[in-house]
Amino acid sequence: MKRATQSPFLSDADRARRYASTLQRYLAKPDENLLLVAYELGRAALGDGLGILEIATVHSHALAHVMDHCHSDAERARVLDRQNEFFVEVLSAFEMTHRGFRDANTVLRHLNDILEGQAKRIAYTLHDEAAQLLAGVYLALNEATRQLPEPHAMLLTKVRELLEKIEDRLRTLSHELRPPMLEYLGLPPALEILAEGVSKRWGLPVTVNSTVTSEIPIEVGITVYRVTQEALTNVAKHAEASRAEVDLRQVEHTLVCSVRDDGIGIASQANSVLHPGLGLLEINERVTALGGIMRLGANADRGTDLTIEIPLEIQHLG
Repeated sequence: MKRATQSPFLSDADRARRYASTLQRYLAKPDENLLLVAYELGRAALGDGLGILEIATVHSHALAHVMDHCHSDAERARVLDRQNEFFVEVLSAFEMTHRGFRDANTVLRHLNDILEGQAKRIAYTLHDEAAQLLAGVYLALNEATRQLPEPHAMLLTKVRELLEKIEDRLRTLSHELRPPMLEYLGLPPALEILAEGVSKRWGLPVTVNSTVTSEIPIEVGITVYRVTQEALTNVAKHAEASRAEVDLRQVEHTLVCSVRDDGIGIASQANSVLHPGLGLLEINERVTALGGIMRLGANADRGTDLTIEIPLEIQHLG
């Protein structure tokens, strides 16, 4: 069916009157053009923020008015049969929008799976393959140290110390890319290790508070971990904060994670927060893909508060 392109803005009263008038005309004489108007009424209601239950209420009131003026059971049966076609056309605007939203979420979740797979492969390369290469370098250094005079041997010892620092850094990076603690012990311990790594690297004290005791779906856990990782990086780079705090809690069937700092606040971070970069865009996309929401605002005293809420029953979204 060809759709009209204009979506009229209606007040609640105007919408109810136009809806009732259009329904009455359609019930009296079904017409394709009136079904186009029905679709536009649904699209306008959707654009004005109405939900399916609200438009259903408008429909039921209009239908009740028509039914009150029916004079026979046959007429009432005819009205009930025809009104269904009209109401389905109104709801088609909602169905098309929600279908697009579900499809977009499916694509985003698939993309997140691909990114996690790549991160896992990179983590394996850093941890295992790089460690094997370094082990060979250590053996060569040991052999060279035994054969060189003392002054030269001391230089190689310093080289070995630098390589050990590199190995430690690679190990930390591999754990952050694919933290084994997340898979084996769960999200809270993984966040603790992440906070410890951020503190060591940036000199930013980070505390983790968690009241979550139930098992968290791995997909949700990975997303919360990645969001926290990106948020703490933003704090360390841009917030000029002296400390940060991660708060993890479960509210009914929703997992809530907040990252707070005592830095300069979002009003002073125009380049990094008010005009979101790839970090915040990625956070929002990851959370939205699981049916969650992201909120970014000022902390109670000073600094920034980034909070995400993700439903734990994600299997119904996509």
